[in-house]
Amino acid sequence: MVQRICVLGATGSIGKSTLDVIARHPECYEAFALTAHTRIAELVQLCIQFRPQYAVVANEANRLSVQQSLQENGIKTEVLSGSQALCDVASHPDVDAVMAAIIGAAGLLPTLSAVKTGKKILLANKEALVMSGALFMQAVEDYHATLLPIDSEHNAVFQCMPSSFKRNLDEVGVERILLTASGGPFRNTPKEQLVNVTPEQACAHPNWSMGRKISVDSATMMNKGLEFIEACWLFNAQPEQIEVVIHPQSIIHSMVAYTDGSVLAELGNPDMRTPIAHALAWPKRIASGVAPLDLFKIAQLDFHQPDNERFPCLKLAEQAMITRGTAPAILNAANEVAVAAFLQSKIKFTEIVQLIDYVLDKQPVIQADSLETILQEDAEARKSSCNYLKKLGK
Repeated sequence: MVQRICVLGATGSIGKSTLDVIARHPECYEAFALTAHTRIAELVQLCIQFRPQYAVVANEANRLSVQQSLQENGIKTEVLSGSQALCDVASHPDVDAVMAAIIGAAGLLPTLSAVKTGKKILLANKEALVMSGALFMQAVEDYHATLLPIDSEHNAVFQCMPSSFKRNLDEVGVERILLTASGGPFRNTPKEQLVNVTPEQACAHPNWSMGRKISVDSATMMNKGLEFIEACWLFNAQPEQIEVVIHPQSIIHSMVAYTDGSVLAELGNPDMRTPIAHALAWPKRIASGVAPLDLFKIAQLDFHQPDNERFPCLKLAEQAMITRGTAPAILNAANEVAVAAFLQSKIKFTEIVQLIDYVLDKQPVIQADSLETILQEDAEARKSSCNYLKKLGK
């Protein structure tokens, strides 16, 4: 039976990789709904290629533009707009699986909508768990949704876990989870030169092809910090059970260390189609289009401890997870504002962490006991971040 897939964030790097895998297996998958925020022309082309039943855009003006373009090409896709439409297509009764690939806090509500209808969730939006980890995982359990991680690191950990794993590390003898990180483009850059880093330099990741926001997060290692928080929730791990390891080649995507001394690792070329194909077909395997790994060509694998002075964002994220409550949501909101300001050349690269630290210090942490509370604290953190930028005259 063909699985109908809703791709939230179809024009981003994860969305396009998902559609590439879908296109390789038309007998198994079809694109039921595609969504996009600003890349309207790209969405039109994807709709012409995949002919989904629904497309969703941000506003009415874009909806009319996309609908007209599709009608001119004889495409009968129904175009919707707005945040509620995202939730509607993600929870549509005809959808079998949802690729949650909207970047940032905007992906939380549609992903939760899919969870609450018991869908198979392919989670690439780490912010959903960072902001509302306890509530999100409880909803997965309550509504019997299937949650499969797409981040290469979490997907690797998932693959290295025994099939009997039920979110209890002790029961399966897991001692540590080792999250690998490339270290980004500045792992060897003299620290005094980081203040002059440009957005273009920060977005030039040495191993992965990613969007601009996540590329900056990788350069600051905030991305690994968010993944650290996500891993705690996904695998029900305590912060002290997770260790970040710098692995510049990005060949080992993560490892799991067991109490008997065994360390299991998942290896592969750095291409997101591998974890996407794994999650789409799970528990089976399908071709992803990724080239086979040539260990003789790689020849050497290196590992280093992260430098917290060079990457202070990682330490902030780890501390936010230890604090829990609304701390991770505040961290995430401040980071989103800071990265956007950096990409607009309003602040320096080294000022990203300064803004985040300021907001974390200013905003009290409270219990994250409802979605409404989390969204309110997210909004307050964004307001504080913007006020900080105003004080800087940005």
